[in-house]
Amino acid sequence: MKKTIKALTAVLAAVVMCLCFTACGGDKAADDGNTLVYGSGDYTAINPALFEHGEINLLLFAGLTAHDENNDIVPALAEEWNFDEATNTYEFTLREGLTFHDGEPLTSEDVKFTVEAIMNPDNGSENASNFEDVVAVDAPDELHVNIKLKAPNVAMLDYLTIGILPKHLLEGEDMTTSDFNQNPVGAGPYKLVSWDMGQSITMEKFDNYYKGEPNIDKVVFKIVEDTDARALQLESGELNFAQITPKSEDKFRGREGFKVYEMSTADYRGIMYNFNNSLWQENPELPAALSYAVDRQAIIDSVLLGHGEVAYSPLQAGEYCNENIEKYDYNPEKAVELIEAADWSKNDDGIYEKDGRTLSFTINCTQGDQVRIDMAKICAQNFNDIGLDVSVDSPAETDWAGQEAFLIGWGSPFDPDDHTYKVFGTDKGANYSAYSNAEVDSLLQEARETEDNDKRKELYSSFQEVLAADPAYTFIAYVDAIYAGSDNITGITEDTVLGHHGVGIFHNIDEWEIK
Repeated sequence: MKKTIKALTAVLAAVVMCLCFTACGGDKAADDGNTLVYGSGDYTAINPALFEHGEINLLLFAGLTAHDENNDIVPALAEEWNFDEATNTYEFTLREGLTFHDGEPLTSEDVKFTVEAIMNPDNGSENASNFEDVVAVDAPDELHVNIKLKAPNVAMLDYLTIGILPKHLLEGEDMTTSDFNQNPVGAGPYKLVSWDMGQSITMEKFDNYYKGEPNIDKVVFKIVEDTDARALQLESGELNFAQITPKSEDKFRGREGFKVYEMSTADYRGIMYNFNNSLWQENPELPAALSYAVDRQAIIDSVLLGHGEVAYSPLQAGEYCNENIEKYDYNPEKAVELIEAADWSKNDDGIYEKDGRTLSFTINCTQGDQVRIDMAKICAQNFNDIGLDVSVDSPAETDWAGQEAFLIGWGSPFDPDDHTYKVFGTDKGANYSAYSNAEVDSLLQEARETEDNDKRKELYSSFQEVLAADPAYTFIAYVDAIYAGSDNITGITEDTVLGHHGVGIFHNIDEWEIK
């Protein structure tokens, strides 16, 4: 009798566990019908005028222009435009009947408000450098907006893909502290329904989207910072789409019910040296010397499992790449030679030292990004092998001005001005390394104002030569973006070259379907 009771108890416990697993999300993505549950990084604020990062922007917001699957510029909120060369003015005509998610009309005044908000130094926008050439924004009527530039800027149509903000909700607000940043309202294909901080962001399709009603009813960005955890939640059914690491790919490749997307990117990784720090200020020879010490191919083989390529330039992924610059091929002997030529010598512990200072520093990484952490660990080992004392850390918050080095990631498949001017230009919005080179500044300024493409190629070739001679980073690798999801999701453009963090895959989210 006792055995029977024990057996029955075990069966009941198993049933309860199974039901609990399903109720708690074990099969959640599959049970929600026409819902996409995506494994996302975390957000504390969403505002495209302030923050560049955020693939969620493609769902919640729409710009005057957009990128298609080939990363070419196409009309979006603006149905047409022309450029007056005599006055350096773009003249845009908006579509009729545009509204924000709250039903209020979207007009040229909202466009004017958005661009001016980005340009306002009080807002500290990461995108401000993209709009430096704007002299004035004029809204003569509700459907027309004119953006006057001080000089031609070939990249401006790319930058006007940025999401348009609702003036009626933000006018008079301190944009940096406004509640809007946690309750964003845009004109994108999906509108915010709820935001459970640190847990999930739920969106529903926007019926008045300018391209028409999206096919998928609901999209949930489930916050899963840890990249390994995303793979586990894909397996359990808590997610039905996520970007995964190369080491997780084999779990889904060829597995029934799943599809894997291996997509090319313009997304590179590198060691960013913080030139606010005295180590790099007083020893300008070190970034170049250390760049010879990194075994990039070993990183690609062991961390990316072959899903990437050696990096040597921020413009390597497009037609503006200069293949003839110094690539810093793995040469630890050369690294040692340059270090010792700068009067560093090894102490009794075998660590390089100069003027009483040891050659030691920490490479910081974003928490939860195991790929970057693994990359940084190999770089640190490479440095330690030649006589440095380098460690890796993943602090809870990034102290851009105070840290010594960071495993950075950037990259854009769009105009070459993007992620060069604002990343390497002195005091620009995304120059987190405090890098400054007057020749780099001059070349990037001239390149963004030059319409002749052959001339632009010459300027960007020169920029890459100067940057290689005076490195801001030790470039490591371009990384493929690997996504995995349920095989009933359709509409993903697999040949699209993606940007930083694999952003861009949602460019046509309105066309996706769950069969």
